[in-house]
Amino acid sequence: MITCRDNSLIRCQNTMDKNFQEEITQIIKFEPPLYKQRYQFVKDLVEKYKPKKVADLGCADCSLLWMLKFCSCIEVLAGLDIFLPVTPDFSYFRRHTLSPLPLDYLRPSERSLTVTLHQGSIAQKDPCMLGFDLVTCIELIEHLEESELKKFPEVVFGFMAPSIVVISTPNSEFNCLLPGVKLYRHPDHKFEWSQAQFQSWALETARCYDYSVEFTGVGDPPAGMEKIGFCTQIGVFVRKCPQTGESVQSEKPTEAVYKTVTIFPLVINFIYYVAVFKAVYPSLKDEKYLQNAVIREVVFTAQIIKHRLMSKREECSDDPERKPRSQPSMDSFSDYLGKLVVEKNMQPFVSGNEVYVPLTTIFSFPKVNRLCGTFEKLCKLIAGKVTLSSDGSAVMFNIEHENEEN
Repeated sequence: MITCRDNSLIRCQNTMDKNFQEEITQIIKFEPPLYKQRYQFVKDLVEKYKPKKVADLGCADCSLLWMLKFCSCIEVLAGLDIFLPVTPDFSYFRRHTLSPLPLDYLRPSERSLTVTLHQGSIAQKDPCMLGFDLVTCIELIEHLEESELKKFPEVVFGFMAPSIVVISTPNSEFNCLLPGVKLYRHPDHKFEWSQAQFQSWALETARCYDYSVEFTGVGDPPAGMEKIGFCTQIGVFVRKCPQTGESVQSEKPTEAVYKTVTIFPLVINFIYYVAVFKAVYPSLKDEKYLQNAVIREVVFTAQIIKHRLMSKREECSDDPERKPRSQPSMDSFSDYLGKLVVEKNMQPFVSGNEVYVPLTTIFSFPKVNRLCGTFEKLCKLIAGKVTLSSDGSAVMFNIEHENEEN
């Protein structure tokens, strides 16, 4: 049987001429594969609306979460599923795709990002699922029991009440094109809706909870069979009126209803939400990472300035009549530094075995300036971490020690 997640090649029986009832076998190739089209649809919505907090309900193998973590606008990502597998392969996937990589620590992002996975039922309410701008339910509702489906609108639209909800589900009218599909596309599906059934449910849900809804989908039908609709039908719900802080506080519980503790996932009572994974990415909003980044950039910039200064001194010592700035440099960094020295009199200088690079010169470089914001913050972040002159106005290098090491 072909599942919705990996369906890229479908043989279909297509009755092109109803008069002759001639059945013609065609090949429908979804390019890119259908599951990637669904994920790309969500990513396009994220790029359009720029949500900061996104929750994926029914996150399964977390592939969508992994894709969304690269969206620069997102600061909080959460996944919820009734069962998160604990196989070695899945643990490896979570650890190496949802966790920060070494490069993330070497070059922290300017945004903050936290990724959390919760194990629990969508039919239950918990404050950990509040405050999201976008909630995605990709191929989820068809897996719900009737009792869960009845609670689903109240939990998602009433309790969570995000600004945008995206729901995708199989279009049962497309099933006639899928060989071997007698009832449902997947053995775990409890139902599959036609376009009319899905739209009727979606419009009623939107009316009850003050949302608007637009219908679209991915997976085009064959030419001449457009009435069958998309293979995957999608509803995009947008909340009409934003909730005020007071109304949210009065309607939502202030205490956790479910436990959010990390336990071995095989031993679990599903009336709880269980946080089974959490990753906090390094961010320049954290002063610890910001300080490290500023120190690296200050030392790097000062080293380049020092190297340029010493090179000019060597040129002058080889040819006493040659002035340091007699020839324009082809190096943009040197040109920029020369402009600073001339216009602002921020000249680095050598005194004995010491080289001094003024902090005002370093602060004028765009990256340092962007990281620190103010000169006072620059001084605060590098205090005690970088060797400075006695008055604290310049980064100091001892060239005698460097020559000995060399």
